[in-house]
Amino acid sequence: MVMFLFLVVALVVVVGAVTLAVVSGGENGPLPEAAPEQLRDPLPPDRPVDRADVEGLRFPLAVRGYRMGDVDDALSRLGAELAERDSRIADLESALAGARAAAPHGPVSPQHPASAENHVSMDKPGPRQEDRP
Repeated sequence: MVMFLFLVVALVVVVGAVTLAVVSGGENGPLPEAAPEQLRDPLPPDRPVDRADVEGLRFPLAVRGYRMGDVDDALSRLGAELAERDSRIADLESALAGARAAAPHGPVSPQHPASAENHVSMDKPGPRQEDRP
């Protein structure tokens, strides 16, 4: 019986101390509100996004996953840059196809020395004269 009374008194003391600590808020008052976590590694606004930027991108956690606004902004930016790069690649491929269509379709004739100077051959060169026996 004495042990039971001791446990009840100890429980009341502990509950009272915890209640007093929670209600009074300690020495500094109640805890301040935590600032919402912001995106730490935003994509650079002054240059195109590269692979390292995407690999280093870390989204802050929210109550149910990631903050949708941060993820939506990053995906919109990446989508716009990919569309711009795809457009640039298409323009360059079109220009290359046009240049190939306009180029002469045969070996450069020695009759036109100006065109022979500007011609770049992609053929493998033959053995040099000094290499021959």
